[in-house]
Amino acid sequence: MSDDSGTAAHEAWSLPAADAFRGHRALWWSAGPAGELAVMLVHRRHLERSRYGKGWHAWRPKNPFTGELVTVTAQGERRTTVENVRIRPSHLALLPDSRFLLVNSRTPRPGADGLWGANAVVFSPSGTPENEFCVGDDIPALITDRHGGIWTAYGDEGIYGGHPGSGAGLAGWDTGGRATWAPGDRLPAQPLEGCTAATEGDRVWLVWYTRVKTRPRAEPCGSGHASWHRTRHFPCARSTCTSTPPAPPATSGSRTPVVDTDTTAPSEAAARITAVLRQAS
Repeated sequence: MSDDSGTAAHEAWSLPAADAFRGHRALWWSAGPAGELAVMLVHRRHLERSRYGKGWHAWRPKNPFTGELVTVTAQGERRTTVENVRIRPSHLALLPDSRFLLVNSRTPRPGADGLWGANAVVFSPSGTPENEFCVGDDIPALITDRHGGIWTAYGDEGIYGGHPGSGAGLAGWDTGGRATWAPGDRLPAQPLEGCTAATEGDRVWLVWYTRVKTRPRAEPCGSGHASWHRTRHFPCARSTCTSTPPAPPATSGSRTPVVDTDTTAPSEAAARITAVLRQAS
């Protein structure tokens, strides 16, 4: 099987029959920059079925719940029990040193204190919460890079909803909840809706929809580098931001300069994030 680009799609993982028989459902998944695959399983006793939608995506957890993180690498499979999860996740992402991130795509609007509610939780390798913070509102696409950076693309309710971190349409964060990158006025057109995201090595790919046709261009982005190009023309044009995150500090304390001239997403990244999660609905 292959897609329109000719990239071969293959099954990276499927829910084992034993897990399905015991009542587990695979609800969220993510692929890391080194090709590792992570899937969060939740038992049916912790789930309720939404009246909207069909199949696996109609299941949602009853908070708090217990899940099991399955991480698949070339060396094998590792499982981590995650107890007392109080967030209702929309996204799962991997972080360095076997940590991981769960994020709800929405966050409560600020109350009397003016603070937006936390919608992101960082977990330790053992599944214990380490930190929680807010990464903006209305997040249809989220990915993490190999250095632990968090990259988000927002929907229209986030862009026009008043959250200061969502208004630009795209953003970068660290695991302390601090904003590390914003596009400023460098985008060829204002995003209307985030579409998808991928990561490979030091590159992060964010895809979004906009009303305006765009032309290729490249601009420096903070300590790293970003480029933008229109990937395909639809009634709403679709654009891609390719960002090379800042390199980690060298032993001398200086940062290695990063230069990124590639504006074509590698087929390996597309194949790497293709995972077929087969299970009964």
